[in-house]
Amino acid sequence: MDVKTKPISHVALIMDGNGRWAKARGLPRHKGHEEGCKRIIEIFDAVKANHIKVMTLYAFSTENWNRPKMEIKQLFGYLDKFFKDNIATFMKDGIRVQIMGDISRLPEHTQKVVIDALEKTKDNDNYVFNIALNYGSQQEIVKATKEIALMVKENKINIEDITIDTISNHLYTANLPPIDLMIRTSGEQRLSNYLLFQLAYSEFIFTPTYWPDFTKEKFERCLQEFYKRNRRFGKIEEE
Repeated sequence: MDVKTKPISHVALIMDGNGRWAKARGLPRHKGHEEGCKRIIEIFDAVKANHIKVMTLYAFSTENWNRPKMEIKQLFGYLDKFFKDNIATFMKDGIRVQIMGDISRLPEHTQKVVIDALEKTKDNDNYVFNIALNYGSQQEIVKATKEIALMVKENKINIEDITIDTISNHLYTANLPPIDLMIRTSGEQRLSNYLLFQLAYSEFIFTPTYWPDFTKEKFERCLQEFYKRNRRFGKIEEE
């Protein structure tokens, strides 16, 4: 099918394999995260070049707190630097930063950097850079359920009024288009508590490439694979 007949509005990525990339080169794990940060803007440039409105990245999960404290500290240091280095580009290109997850547990300096990026870019509407920080999809669904339950308790809605859209509107992605394509690097083939509700009809691509080696050319190949897919959304294919 021609690319123009199958546009992509939203691509989500799991940036996996930084630590293994570093280990394979005899480097400490944090060097993999440092190199991985360099790929983010390169891939986002490819996203923009393909006129994709939203890119969502899984940067730090609720389970990642189980990693060594020094690795976590270094990871947030790279995250701080990433935002400081790229905020001018976000403003120039009309990119709005959006966050999924509870950032209250992040280091104070990282919270300040993130909140600053949110505030400065809030009126930008060309593209959305959506980053998951201290995010877990199961926790997100629980949060949404509690919010809806409270609305029922306060007689703002009836139980019969709860629909898929009701739940969607209480997720972090409420203002974003559906996810067309989810890519996970490193060869792992699981979702790892990522966007479990939102990925119901998304296409998945699992590539063996570690994230630091995931170039824009490899991203483009993933897009070409997506364009070959026949997305029926439960319907019977027309003969």
